[in-house]
Amino acid sequence: MITLALSKGRIFDETLPLLKAAGIEVLEDPETSRKLILSTNKPGVRVVLVRATDVPTYVEYGGADLGVTGKDTLIEHGGQGLYQPLDLQIAKCRMSVAVRADFDYATAVRSGSRLKVATKYTSIARDFFAQKGVHVDLIKLYGSMELAPLTGLADAIVDLVSTGSTLKANHLIEVERIMDISSRLVVNQASLKLKQAPIREMIEAFTSAVVAGQGTQVKN
Repeated sequence: MITLALSKGRIFDETLPLLKAAGIEVLEDPETSRKLILSTNKPGVRVVLVRATDVPTYVEYGGADLGVTGKDTLIEHGGQGLYQPLDLQIAKCRMSVAVRADFDYATAVRSGSRLKVATKYTSIARDFFAQKGVHVDLIKLYGSMELAPLTGLADAIVDLVSTGSTLKANHLIEVERIMDISSRLVVNQASLKLKQAPIREMIEAFTSAVVAGQGTQVKN
């Protein structure tokens, strides 16, 4: 049995075409089913639904053989014990610094001010500001980051940005782009040895689908 860990939402939806390229179709809709383990058209393959932040943990400790997770999640997790064969080029967004529109971020950084930064991506934020030589106090939040500058809890936030519409609606502006984010395929190293043939087959099918997708984008 091959177990693939996915999270609901954008990653799940954008992984489906890649699974289809591998001849795998999930038989139930996670939005309507209450099941956490979903069958596929292949008896030897199943999908487990977990929180996005838990995907690397399930794969690392053998709760799943493979998983799809964002680069941001992998960096925060550390990526230990995981084979990362492929950038799937899905669920694309960016990790950015944002502040209130009336906050002079550039001057604050230039003058050496100590900034309060709210984020759930503390490792990414810590490394980014350390490289810039900016002193920060990190405030870990799990909910809507946009509230932190609006309530005075923080001077800035570090968060994922897709279209930027949520920032704009809350009178925040993006002031620095930290990195581009997309989702990766991760594989349990023991599974790669014990179930080498079926896992390699899936990796190759995913790779072909990603390459084909990039070719389509270039043509468009």
